[in-house]
Amino acid sequence: MSDLIAQLEELCIEAEAALTRTQTTAESEAWYHEYLGRKGKMTAALRGLGQLAPEQRPQVGKRANEIKQALEQVLAERQEQIAADEMASALAAEGIDITMPGRRPAVGKLHPTNQAMRDIVQIFNQMGFQLFDSPEVETDDMNFGLLNFPLDHPAREMQDTFFTTTPDVILRTHTSPGQIHAMRKYAPEPIRVVLPGKCYRNEDVTARSEMMFYQVEGLAIGHNVTFSDLKGTLLNFANQMYGEGRKIRFRKSYFPFTEPSVEVDVDCILCAGAGCRICKYTGWLEILGAGMVHPVVLRNGGYDPAIFSGFAFGMGIERQAMLKRGVDDIRLFYSNDVRFLDRV
Repeated sequence: MSDLIAQLEELCIEAEAALTRTQTTAESEAWYHEYLGRKGKMTAALRGLGQLAPEQRPQVGKRANEIKQALEQVLAERQEQIAADEMASALAAEGIDITMPGRRPAVGKLHPTNQAMRDIVQIFNQMGFQLFDSPEVETDDMNFGLLNFPLDHPAREMQDTFFTTTPDVILRTHTSPGQIHAMRKYAPEPIRVVLPGKCYRNEDVTARSEMMFYQVEGLAIGHNVTFSDLKGTLLNFANQMYGEGRKIRFRKSYFPFTEPSVEVDVDCILCAGAGCRICKYTGWLEILGAGMVHPVVLRNGGYDPAIFSGFAFGMGIERQAMLKRGVDDIRLFYSNDVRFLDRV
């Protein structure tokens, strides 16, 4: 019995040494057939079990199974290592460096309109304006009447409206109705609010206009609020939005809900005022409309014009994104062209 066990132990040592010399999957398979296969050395050695006394066979058979299981375990480990080495060699032969980091997957990002909206709101937040949300579906009175648009006022023709099947219910043409909502919520307390959102106008889609677009409305009401406060607020906005050193200019205009009313330009970001295609060689780009809140609108919002004054402004978010990013066609923002979205 002791001779057979000794033979099995020597065979185990020999097999392990032979296994360490294998370098390929084929060599490891050949090793298996040589030592553990049906005609292998381990099978041949175990034929001697039949010559042992019956009481000796269980002990020898147990040790033989232990040796066989140990060899199968080291074979599995060796084949796993060989497979890894062969994979690394194959990749190296293909010119792939597996130690290099993987390619960063393409991930989404904020749409340029959303990013511009967040930038604008953040700038005004820093100046004490709180975010205020107002509905996109309005009554005709909220969208026009309470903002000093009489029924026969020609300014209504400037905003071609989408009407619903419900009488006097429309899609808002501007964010200005939010002024009435905000004033009626907070009156008679002083307020500073900024109101971003979608607007709708039944217009032809061109390089400079869309039927659905975004605006940001701003409103500040308090005691002794002056036009100088409006100018300082908008100059600060232009410098933060487009970079320090920006210049702005005010041109007289007309809006029913402000008096006096102005349109505001910033010196061209692309040509620094020298003149280019984007600014139509004027050196200036229009960014928003503004003015002092009309006394009628103050009164409709719940404020006494004899005690309170305020200013308001409104801007198209796409216009701000176009100016800041040098885009000359508003339709690109909603074309779903991934090349454009990646670029901006």
